[in-house]
Amino acid sequence: MTSPPRTLRADAVRNRAILLEAAEKEFAERGPGASVADIARRAGVGKGTVFRHFASKDELIAAIVHMHISVLDATGRRLLTTADPGAALYEFLTAAAAQREQQDVSFLLTADDASAEVVALREQLYATIGALVDRAREAGAIRPDVTTTDVVLLMCAPNHVVSFVKDPPPDLWRRYLALIFDGLRPEGAHPLGPPPAPL
Repeated sequence: MTSPPRTLRADAVRNRAILLEAAEKEFAERGPGASVADIARRAGVGKGTVFRHFASKDELIAAIVHMHISVLDATGRRLLTTADPGAALYEFLTAAAAQREQQDVSFLLTADDASAEVVALREQLYATIGALVDRAREAGAIRPDVTTTDVVLLMCAPNHVVSFVKDPPPDLWRRYLALIFDGLRPEGAHPLGPPPAPL
């Protein structure tokens, strides 16, 4: 028979996951101005429940950013050990675009008023991206004048472009990611993937 403390811990873990999912969707739809009340309503709980898990809205934002950063940073660090630096950078950009297709909350990462914790997470990810870019540049896989900042800014471009298309077909972002990566290469062109959708 499960003891009450274990049940409470399991409930707490489940409630935290529900809150994070609700907050992620609320921020994606409403932007950084989404309130704790909005998030609580979407999660089907009271504001008090939110604050039992997260002491402030900043702490909640940091938890969401950490979810995204931890996955991307782990992907980037793994790719730093692969043999082909150009393929590694392309795989990383693909993973980043695929994540943003599901829920784009990148503005939480780059906000001017980001908390110290979010800034630290951001710097950690940027350092990993910088290492991927350096490897690709040194291998001649990308143009010698491409910088880490260029790549960071281009990470969200595929899904941003697709957001202007009404009812885009699945994976349309891959076409624009291919265009971006061909722009990073020093020479050559590659298939663009799905055909463009009508505006």
